[in-house]
Amino acid sequence: MIADWDDAYANGAHIPGGADWPDLEAPRRYRAAFAPGRLREGIAYGRHPRDRIDLFLPEGRPEGLVIFVHGGYWCEFDRGAWSHYAAGALARGWAVAMPGYALAPEVRIAAITRSIGAAVLRAADLVAGPIVLAGHSAGGHLVTRQVCADSSLTGEVLERLRRVVSISGLHDLRPLLATKLNSALRLDRAQAAAESPALLWPLPGVSVHAWVGDAERPEFVRQTTLLANVWTGLGAEMAQTIAAGHHHFSVIDPLTDPESDLVAALLGD
Repeated sequence: MIADWDDAYANGAHIPGGADWPDLEAPRRYRAAFAPGRLREGIAYGRHPRDRIDLFLPEGRPEGLVIFVHGGYWCEFDRGAWSHYAAGALARGWAVAMPGYALAPEVRIAAITRSIGAAVLRAADLVAGPIVLAGHSAGGHLVTRQVCADSSLTGEVLERLRRVVSISGLHDLRPLLATKLNSALRLDRAQAAAESPALLWPLPGVSVHAWVGDAERPEFVRQTTLLANVWTGLGAEMAQTIAAGHHHFSVIDPLTDPESDLVAALLGD
């Protein structure tokens, strides 16, 4: 029985140095050193100032497109804080798009879901070939929502979609009703249910890999296992990995390594 739901979803308080995360210098250094002409910054996909995509291009023709959606409980950060996590897929010849989005409390989660759908459609127009959706934490929720039965993605884009990788994703939003965070999210019971992938039907034939660290808060492990269990029963092609030695912040670090298991999961090795 969980008595303190705020603590159940508090990551930084349980990770040494958690208050210093994310490291904003790493993405700045990465962008500064990136080859001229291979980074297209601030591509608009909507009207809000945050509705922008940064597109990282590999040398030569891209093998396909990875779209990475950042986390921050739908309330924090922007696309620029994650640039270095494009490195692994780029080294394997894939383009990487990183969208920003308007944040709560200015907008609600349903609006953010729609924004990411628009971002995926815009990014798909920029790069040909197969598409992989990946997201961390709230970003894991947002990419998983794109392959629920009410998806706003077009048939053409869905045909190109190879898989979704939800890294430490939040798939059942109902527990957040009991947290202080909900003062910003403004969820009610109906909205929490309508935006919870674990309570929705996946699109037919969708392939999803649910990934989480074994040193994460128990709620994040539960959320990952919940999606894997429910969507397997609903016909999705599901895989689950509990990554040894990783907490909520370090679990995405392997995205920088083209030989990592996480990049292999993204690209289907």
